[in-house]
Amino acid sequence: MSLMCAILQALELLLIRNYIPQRSFFIALGHDEEVSGVNGAQKISALLQARGIQLAFIVDEGSFLLDGFIPNLQKPFAMVAVSEKGAINLMLQVNMTPGHSSAPPKETSIGILAAAVSRLEQTPMPNMFGGGPLKMALQQLANEFPFPANIVLSNLWLFQPLVSRLMERNYITNALVRTTTALTMFNAGVKVNVIPPVAQATINFRIHPAQTVQEVLKLAKDIVADDRIQFHVLNAFDPLPVSPSDDQALGYQLLRQTIQSVFPEVNIVAPGTCIGNTDSRHYTNLTTGIYRFNPIYLQPQSFSSIHGINEKISVQAYETQVKFIFEFIQNADADPRPVPHLHEL
Repeated sequence: MSLMCAILQALELLLIRNYIPQRSFFIALGHDEEVSGVNGAQKISALLQARGIQLAFIVDEGSFLLDGFIPNLQKPFAMVAVSEKGAINLMLQVNMTPGHSSAPPKETSIGILAAAVSRLEQTPMPNMFGGGPLKMALQQLANEFPFPANIVLSNLWLFQPLVSRLMERNYITNALVRTTTALTMFNAGVKVNVIPPVAQATINFRIHPAQTVQEVLKLAKDIVADDRIQFHVLNAFDPLPVSPSDDQALGYQLLRQTIQSVFPEVNIVAPGTCIGNTDSRHYTNLTTGIYRFNPIYLQPQSFSSIHGINEKISVQAYETQVKFIFEFIQNADADPRPVPHLHEL
């Protein structure tokens, strides 16, 4: 919401200054991003495709200036997400003959399902470190670490197994190296003295870019290993392709330039993966360059407030969002290889 308001306020400031863009750009604000964007971004994308529009790049929310997320890294860095995880909402269901609680069977629908869910929670999906943008990001950050971490990260050809294990220790960095498994809903039972005939659980998987929906489904079935469990895929989609982040990637380089202008204290801009899901996946037919970045600082202690209690943003952070969008639009309107410069609000 804050980023949407910042975009509109930046546009208002540009209009007040009679700004006339030389290069066309679109502002796409869907109303249903939190529920997959099928009536917002998907319809906007379809309209643009019908008009024959192709875009140089797209910028959406999805990553931040990260401060304190990686142990021993003292300085903040900007992570521009060049891909995002896929997802599966999977419902597990057990059907049993109902009965009276005074004479229970050896196993109930709830017990069978609880055991299956427990196996999924206790058996993480495989560590995929090295199969996405994270390895490149850590290599770029290597010199920001003290000894001996700088040596380790500069030689991932040797220390990759060690680093992949270290990344698992923190729940946030763990989400960057594997498909995550989250039990989000559990429904069973209607009365205290009735053995329920049906028990259902919904699992939300966020799929690492190196895996697919079908691979994760097979792994889940192999972990559960119980023919009494029915698998129902409620919805699913594969991870998005990785967008370019080299010197020729216009959108990425414009973001990097603007980040270093607005946040001069940030030395490193690195590619990464968005662990959440955005509605930018509906725009893949319009461009190969989709980047996710929200120009605000994020600390581990504030991460839990996202979609949580007391979700907020400071006035100063909001002002910086406005400044960033104000500069970025003008930088994107410059020559294809823009030179860094400042714009006064």
